Amino acid sequence: MDTREFSYTMGSPKKRNISVTGTIEFSNLKVTEPKDYAAGVPGIKAALEHVSKESGLFRSLKTLSHMNQKEGFDCPGCAWPDPETPSKLGEYCENGAKAIAEETTFERVDRDFFKKFSVEEISTWSDYQIGKSGRITEPFILKPGAVHYEQISWSDAFQVISQHLHRLNSPDEAIFYTSGRSSNEAAFLYGLFSRAFGTNNMPDCSNMCHESSGVALSETLGIGKGSVLLEDFYSAEVVMIMGQNPGTNHPRMLTALQKCKENGGKIITVNPLMESGLSRFKNPQEVNGILGAGTQLTDVFLQVKINQDVSLLKLIMKRLIVLEEKGEKVFDHEFINEKTNGYQSFLDDLQQYSEDELLDLCGVDSNYVDETVALLAKKSKIIICWAMGLTQHKNGVENIKECVNLLLLKGSLGKEGAGTCPVRGHSNVQGDRSVGIMHYVSKSLNKSLKEAFDFDPPEKEGFDTVKGIKAMYEGKAKVFIALGGNLVSAASDTEYTATAFQNCDLTVSVSTKLNRTHLTAGKTALILPTLGRSEMDKERFVTVENSMGKVHQSQGRLKPASEHLMSEPEIVANIASAYFGADTSVDWKTLGEDYNVLRQKMSEVLIGYHNYSKKSKGSGFYLPNNVRETDFSKLPGEKAQFSVCKLPQHDLKTNEFILMTVRSHDQFNTTIYGMNDRYRGIYGERRVIFMNPKDMESLQLKAKQVVDLISNYSNKERRAEQFKIIPYDIPSGNLCAYFPETNVLIPNDLYADKSYTPVSKSLIVKIDASNYV
Repeated sequence: MDTREFSYTMGSPKKRNISVTGTIEFSNLKVTEPKDYAAGVPGIKAALEHVSKESGLFRSLKTLSHMNQKEGFDCPGCAWPDPETPSKLGEYCENGAKAIAEETTFERVDRDFFKKFSVEEISTWSDYQIGKSGRITEPFILKPGAVHYEQISWSDAFQVISQHLHRLNSPDEAIFYTSGRSSNEAAFLYGLFSRAFGTNNMPDCSNMCHESSGVALSETLGIGKGSVLLEDFYSAEVVMIMGQNPGTNHPRMLTALQKCKENGGKIITVNPLMESGLSRFKNPQEVNGILGAGTQLTDVFLQVKINQDVSLLKLIMKRLIVLEEKGEKVFDHEFINEKTNGYQSFLDDLQQYSEDELLDLCGVDSNYVDETVALLAKKSKIIICWAMGLTQHKNGVENIKECVNLLLLKGSLGKEGAGTCPVRGHSNVQGDRSVGIMHYVSKSLNKSLKEAFDFDPPEKEGFDTVKGIKAMYEGKAKVFIALGGNLVSAASDTEYTATAFQNCDLTVSVSTKLNRTHLTAGKTALILPTLGRSEMDKERFVTVENSMGKVHQSQGRLKPASEHLMSEPEIVANIASAYFGADTSVDWKTLGEDYNVLRQKMSEVLIGYHNYSKKSKGSGFYLPNNVRETDFSKLPGEKAQFSVCKLPQHDLKTNEFILMTVRSHDQFNTTIYGMNDRYRGIYGERRVIFMNPKDMESLQLKAKQVVDLISNYSNKERRAEQFKIIPYDIPSGNLCAYFPETNVLIPNDLYADKSYTPVSKSLIVKIDASNYV
């Protein structure tokens, strides 16, 4: 180990005066009617405006021409797969263009920036303003008690990390967080270092989004991923889209849905809001999308109340049973008998609910339920898609299991045009998990790691995101290192989470741009700047995995934003080298510098990665998926499992509502591209609440009236201040608002059963207008 010490004050520092959420200032709110279509000319216009402003029109168009192409780089936005033959006109969407505009911006966060602005001042800015500051140009350190970041050399930064890690009493006092932006190579190396260091404290962003999907699918089908391929959408007879807004969050999915409709497929949408992207799609690469009406997507819209998807699915399945009892061939009994367990228990449980009870709970018009049943009864090529609208609930795991129940009844697994489709919202979040980023223990992975690297990986389960933040808050974890992400803004209970970070002795962020986590930092904080997805990495390429399990290469083309940037694998390898020195069985430096050597070692450890470097070029390769082969041999009885799911419990008191948090159209996760939500008709403001007009009338509230939102869990009141009310088509008793502004309302200990995913989509709140009379 390099024994040279980087010296700086380590005493009890003065606490910084940090604003956790920024100063609240209303801008000029404009409200129009929600749009009834997505993309088209307005989408082209919005994309061009963003890229022109951030990085220049011609430079951006050249960059975008390489995005999602076989020899180019993968979009840093969502994880929607690329078609086998990408469009030569451009294989990207409006929000993908915005993501590249953010990454290739001309703005810079450099030494002069941090000399001018303290972290205390920057913390008063909005998340939008912070994000627009630009790319970070070199490593920076925030010393104990200081309020200005200072430049630090890479070697000194690695020594600071090494010193802090060596001071810990136990490896479990360190937490290694991973964002879904990281490559497979970086994530594998990061997980390798965490285990070699001695801990499984590897929370990741999946804990906050699709962990419920992973748990449910693993327990029922034997794999925590979806089963469909992109081509399955083209031959599907019915696609059910539940709790998902693809027009904003996965816009390229609309092209696949368009092909489904053109081939005779039907689309059923289940959501509390009718989103523009599920109404109609104007494909900007077609004449009909520019000059014509576009393609009507949704055939049946089921406007379900927030978190009543289980009630609705049970109602649909009960009515399908009625058709069976009348002699119609509705269910695939051959598949049920040969491939599943628990069918009779599932039926027995379903019989205890009355149709009237379920209809009242879900709030959907009975005629639309009948239309849905009529579609499903005659079809077997059925895909069910979902996102956070199903996973981020107390019963998130059972929401997914009820979807699986319907697919099992119909035998809609292991065949063309059918299966499960949890749509991932971050470009490599699924890949990170595939290569070993997980807080739980995999005995088979540990065995392979020991054989390949000659050390004993830890066998104690680590912290997920919720438990990791709690450990930091309680002083049980003292060092936090993040491979990407903006966890302070992404996690629930913002005040609690910020305090957790500030309690740490050291926080480290591997980042491309400035975010709020850099401000609500530990006593000592480091920002380590890394390459963007679009930037050249010394002629090397990395790999990512899309939402459907295909691994493929990604190689940036742009000159890096600064000569002082370092790739993520190199950063991880240097941290490991600084910590271990010569006392290690792993050649960290070589693995961080030669990605082919790294991928060779990965192929020795991971199943399905044989001949990794060669196979990942071009179109890439699919990882093994047992559901596609209807192989359920790892499950009890070697069969897929029906589940008995309970109805969600929401005991609302007088004047209480259920709130769901969503993105705006000018947003990707915690990155705010702009202040508009064009599809929902909101311009110039984010602090809004969408509310049913009848609920407004009952509380004597007016449009654009300013109110506070209040949650009360475990006798602790949490308040989100200053929101303007917007009358909107949303079920009575339900509210909708943007995150991260409303994350302050969600307790850290309010999470889904089994998955520990924060409950961000069904929060009980009250509205308080008394402060603004």
